[in-house]
Amino acid sequence: MLKKIFRKKTQTHAGTVALLPLSSDDIGQVRERCRALVRRKAAISAGISAVPIPGVDIVADLTSFASMVEAINKDFGLTPAQIEALQPHMRVVTYQAMAALGSTLVGKLVTKELVLKLLRKSGAKLAAKSATKIVPLAGQIASAAIGFALFRQMGYQHVEACARVAQEVGQKTAAPV
Repeated sequence: MLKKIFRKKTQTHAGTVALLPLSSDDIGQVRERCRALVRRKAAISAGISAVPIPGVDIVADLTSFASMVEAINKDFGLTPAQIEALQPHMRVVTYQAMAALGSTLVGKLVTKELVLKLLRKSGAKLAAKSATKIVPLAGQIASAAIGFALFRQMGYQHVEACARVAQEVGQKTAAPV
C-alpha cells in the first residue's frame, strides 16, 4: 500500500493545503510526478511551436510555463500560501533553504513577467526558435524541437530546485534543534 506523500494537511483560508514532502521517498515520488508534468507541457509547447505563425508560441509558452511552475510549487508544498501555512519554525527553514539555493521561482507568485525574465536568459535558443519559423516545414520541425528541449530543460531545473529545497528543509527539521 502506498504511503501518503505529504504529511498531515492543514486548513487555510484558501482551503486544504498540502505541506512539504520531507522524506527522500516522498520527494522522489513528487519529483517524478512533476517531471512527467514537465514532459507533457513540453510536448504541448512543441506542438504549438510547429504552428507557422511567429510569436504564437512565445505567448503560449509563457502561459503554459507559468501554470506548470505553479503546479510544481503546489506539488512540493512551496506556493506562497502553503509556506505561510507552515509552523513558524518550518517557514523560516523553508525560506532559508530557498535563499541558500538561490532559486528564482520556488515559493514565488509566478507572473508572466517573471517567466519572461527567465526565458530571456535563454535568449539565444529563443532567437533560434523564432528564426527557424522562416524556413517552411523544416523550420517548423526545428522550432518544435528547440521549444521542447528548452521548455523541458527549464521545467526540470525548476523541479530539481524544488526538490533541493524540500530535501534541505527535511534535513534541517530532522536534525535536533
